[in-house]
Amino acid sequence: MWIEKLTGDLADKKHYREYKARVKALPEPYREAATGLERYLMYLGPSDDGKSLIAMLVDLAEFFEQGVADGTSVRDLVGTDPVEFAETFMQNYGGGSWIRKERARLEKTIDHAVEEEGR
Repeated sequence: MWIEKLTGDLADKKHYREYKARVKALPEPYREAATGLERYLMYLGPSDDGKSLIAMLVDLAEFFEQGVADGTSVRDLVGTDPVEFAETFMQNYGGGSWIRKERARLEKTIDHAVEEEGR
C-alpha cells in the first residue's frame, strides 16, 4: 500500500500510541522510570526494525504494569544498575541500532588490524 510507504506501518503507530497511553496510566514512580528507559531504548534499541522496537516497548509497559500489580518497587524491577538492565532488556529484541553497528564495526576493524599485525 502506497500510503504506508509514505507514513510507515499504521499498525505500528497504533501500537505505539497504545503503549504511550499505558505508560501514562502508570503511577508516578513507575511512569518516570518507564519514560527514562524508553528514552534510552529509543536511542540505543532497534532503530532499523519498527516491529522489534514496538514489541520491546510493549513488553516494557507490561513489565512495569506487572510490577505495579505485584507491588514491586522500581529499584527491585530494574536493579541497582539501570544501564545494565536496559542493555540486557534490549538483547531480547532483534533489529540493528547504530550502537550495535558501531560495536560490530569496531570488532571487525580490530580483528583486521590483528591479522595485519601477524603478517
